[in-house]
Amino acid sequence: MKKQILVAALMTTSFMGFSQKYFTRTGYLSMFSKTGMEDIKASNENVTYIVDWTTGDIQVSALQTNFKFEKAFMQEHYNENYMESTKFPKATFKGKIENVSSVNIKKDGTYTAKISGTMELHGVAKPYSTTATFKVAGGHVAADAKFNVKCSDHNVKIEERFKNNISDSIEIKAKADLTELKK
Repeated sequence: MKKQILVAALMTTSFMGFSQKYFTRTGYLSMFSKTGMEDIKASNENVTYIVDWTTGDIQVSALQTNFKFEKAFMQEHYNENYMESTKFPKATFKGKIENVSSVNIKKDGTYTAKISGTMELHGVAKPYSTTATFKVAGGHVAADAKFNVKCSDHNVKIEERFKNNISDSIEIKAKADLTELKK
């Protein structure tokens, strides 16, 4: 009986050791809106990313007020008029790396994988999928992805007078330098 308990404890410990969670709190998100009137750019360098390489689970969380714009009034309008950041302070993404086994985090190299999941933005959750590139080097995993978000899909209202200044489709770039989460 003691032998069985010891074997079960060792197996549980070894399986727990296989949990390969990587994270960063200094991930990057940028947004870009191109129109005939004016390009709008913003970036956030305080984004939290968590990836569990055993399950493929991925989570991203970004505070809206951490997006920095080239012009102060754009940042103010973004937070107050469009994102309503006091009411909806975060944008989140919860999903999966669908072909996680194709990314070998123990071997340096460049890997491509499909990511899909749900992004909640401005109180509205929508499914998204994209392809990401993962570059593994020296124990770090650099993640890079790009996709488009439609303001109208998330009930972000663009005032009629600004329809020519702000595109409904916003290009999002996501980047993160992930390191292993030590217990």
